[in-house]
Amino acid sequence: MSKTGKFIETIGVIIMLMAIAVFWWETINYTMEDDWFGEESCNVSNIKLQGNLYSYISQADKDENGITIADAVSSEDIVRAIENAEWNDSIKAIILEINSFGGRGVAAEEVANALKRAKKPTVALIRDNANSAAYWSATGSDIIFASASSDVGSIGVTNSYLDNAEKNETDGITFNQLSAGKFKDMFNSDKPLTDEERKLIERDLKILHENFIKAVAENRKMDIEKARQLADGSSMPGQMALENGLIDKIGGRYEVEEYLKEKIGEEVEICR
Repeated sequence: MSKTGKFIETIGVIIMLMAIAVFWWETINYTMEDDWFGEESCNVSNIKLQGNLYSYISQADKDENGITIADAVSSEDIVRAIENAEWNDSIKAIILEINSFGGRGVAAEEVANALKRAKKPTVALIRDNANSAAYWSATGSDIIFASASSDVGSIGVTNSYLDNAEKNETDGITFNQLSAGKFKDMFNSDKPLTDEERKLIERDLKILHENFIKAVAENRKMDIEKARQLADGSSMPGQMALENGLIDKIGGRYEVEEYLKEKIGEEVEICR
């Protein structure tokens, strides 16, 4: 084969490889968009907070493909989804769909703050439950919708656990304490809790509770004394939550779509 022929053949191979690369990139890019936003034509991101809320999901709670198998969700994933919705020009608003009894305070704070940072309209849609950390998360949105029958609130903090010390003694089991630091073993369920340990734990719970109350008051633009009165750890039905200022509207997906249609000035297509 002549040099000219070899040159033409080389150019042809290069063009073919470039075409394959472009096709591959467009396929990957489309798949990524589909993962985050469901379909190309949608204009409202629907992010789900379902199950227990943690700052991250451990590998033990994922299958071999990295899919979460526990009834849990991480603030890492939710915050990332909010940020991706923010930079995607086709997305005009963000819904946080909530069905959760709560989780960790730090995770809740991260989700609420991510919603507060968003420049696009944000809506929290409470379905069955938005309790404790899940409710804290919701307070970061511009507006909160819930059913009249939803369970809302539970502004409180807990770190309760079972004490097996007496049972161990009955069963002939001996707990051998080997630790450095007076309070290192204070959450060990195989030893009784001392008065000093209890006071230390209750001190921290009160601090965390106050942080929760302040976040609710600030995010909901509520008088802090009113927030404190509601922060007894109990939850309430959606209609009562509306009357107490914990939510803004009674409604479900349809009412949210009508609200966002007016807010963004176009028909709403929620990403699935």
